[in-house]
Order: sequence, then C-alpha cells, then structure tokens
Amino acid sequence: MKPSTASNTKTPFISKIIFNSRWLQLPIYLGLIIVQGVYAYKFLAALFNMLMNLTSLSETQIMLAVLGLIDVVMIANLLLMVTVGGYETFVSRLHIDSDPDQPEWLNHVNATVLKVKLSMAIISISSIHLLQTFINAAQTSEATMKWQVIIHLSFLVSAAALAYTDKLLHSVSNPH
Repeated sequence: MKPSTASNTKTPFISKIIFNSRWLQLPIYLGLIIVQGVYAYKFLAALFNMLMNLTSLSETQIMLAVLGLIDVVMIANLLLMVTVGGYETFVSRLHIDSDPDQPEWLNHVNATVLKVKLSMAIISISSIHLLQTFINAAQTSEATMKWQVIIHLSFLVSAAALAYTDKLLHSVSNPH
C-alpha cells in the first residue's frame, strides 16, 4: 500500500531540517578555535614568564613550569582533535585530501575512533596533573592527592570500558 502524498512531502522536508541541523554545531567548533587561541596565548605567557624568571627558579619549579606547558599543549591537542574530528564526523567533510599536512588519523576518523583518542588525551592530561601533584607533594594535601589518584583511575577504567565496548561492537559487526 502506497503512503499518502501528504506524508511524502512532509517527510523529506522534515528529514532535510533534521539533517541540516548539524550545521548548528558550526558556531561551537568555531568557539573551540577561539579557545585554542586562548590556550596559545596562555602557553606563550607561561613560557615568557618562565624564561624571564629562569635564574630565580629552582629545578623543581622549572620542572613544574615545563609540565604546565605540556599540560597546555595536551589540552590544545584535545581541542584540535575535537574541533577537526568532530566537524569531519558530525558536520561536513573538510575536503583536504590533497593537503600534504593532513593528519594521518583524519583518514579513518569516526565517532568511535574520536572517543578513544579523546579518552587517551584526557588520561594523558590527568597524568600530567598527577605528576605535577607528586612533584609538588609537600604543598598538596593528602586528601587532594587521593582524590586526584581516584579521578585518574576513573579515567583509566572509563577508557578501558570504552575500548572493551568498542571491541565488542567491532567483533559483532565483523565476526572474522
């Protein structure tokens, strides 16, 4: 039995609205690019501050400053992955296949790959924070250190659960 003409004309229109609603994410991704600019500024300001005070900083202070710089870089990488991978996955293709600087991971990005990469980046950022805490343990309360370890372990368990779920889904979709 053929559906009525009225439902045929509404369905494509509604489908187009729903499909084109993905463009509502564009301002969000543009906002993340602005946030990357903020982190670039933060990085340069921290680097300048470290260089200007280099002679008065102890080895531990330099190490903490460098870890702070690495932390900013890791967060900027996370922002880049979310911006580029999210836009490519959920909004539109970037059409940069011929660009020699195209990141290798972008060729096979999908929602699952993006989630795994993001969870690994979050674990890396958490590891940097934990290392900073342990280096600066004398100035950090025991309760704060315990909570940071618990949170870090939560990130690890979450990433393992995500990887296991991905493995299960992959084995169901590709039985060989």
